Parts: sequence; structure tokens; C-alpha cells
Amino acid sequence: MLDRTDARILLALDAEPQATVVALAARLGLARNTVQTRLRRLEADGALSPVTVRVRHERAGYPVLAFLTLAIDQADSDRTLADLTEVPEVCEVHAITGDGDLLVRVVARDTADLHRITLAVLRCHGVVRSSTAISMVESVPMRMAPALARLAEPSTDRRPAGRP
Repeated sequence: MLDRTDARILLALDAEPQATVVALAARLGLARNTVQTRLRRLEADGALSPVTVRVRHERAGYPVLAFLTLAIDQADSDRTLADLTEVPEVCEVHAITGDGDLLVRVVARDTADLHRITLAVLRCHGVVRSSTAISMVESVPMRMAPALARLAEPSTDRRPAGRP
């Protein structure tokens, strides 16, 4: 779990992504070794996503963003997930509740390319059917800064809202 100091370091990196460990330490009033150790731990623990996740899909030549809801044969979901990861345009997969089993975020060059990608997904082992929703506009981009800012606040109670 991230603590207040981790959150402060990450928010400082958000504000200045190219900052050196020394600059972060000075800005936050922390020891250089503290910042360096925590950043290494965050990377090793998987708390930080790969840098490529920051790339805007439009800038990479994939202006179409879509979400596929998949119904799958759950008896062999590991193989289904392995097949989905072989489709290069599949960016993210979540197991979900509701009408479908998986929510898949894909990027495409245009709607014809989206059709090709959807067919590739449908050919993945265990996929029974799909439903596609094309993103019209990103109204609120994926963000963690507000939640981290709350965690970074000096407070005796940093539990997420709604948690006892």
C-alpha cells in the first residue's frame, strides 16, 4: 500500500516527470536516499505502470478507442486471456460483473480497422460473443492525482471514502 510519502513523491513526479531524485528530495524536504529507495520499491512492487501506458493512443496513430464487452467460456479463461494478449491493439482487459465477463480496451486506426480487431478478438479461444462501444470523446482521462492528493494530505484517517 502506498503511504503519504509515496503519494507526495508521485504527485511531485506528476508535476515534473523529468525531475531528478535530488530535485524531488529538495522539493519535498526528504532525504535523497528516501526518495530513491521509495521509487525503486514502487517500481519493483509493480505500483508504477510501464512508461508506455502514458502514450496517448491518438499520437501513436490509433485515434479510435473502443471497449469490447466479451462473453467467454469461463472454463478456460486463462487461454482466452493469453490469446487476447496476442492481439497488439488490445490495451487492457478487466474481468467484470454484469452482462459480460471481460471488458477489453482496444485502439484502432479507423472503424474498418476496429472491425478487423473485433474479428481477431472473436477468434480468440473461448470468446462466445462481443459487444462494442466506441468512445466518442474522453471526458475525464484516467487519473490518480486526486486520489493521491487525498492520500498525501496530513491526516490521521486516510482510509478511502466508504471504508470503515
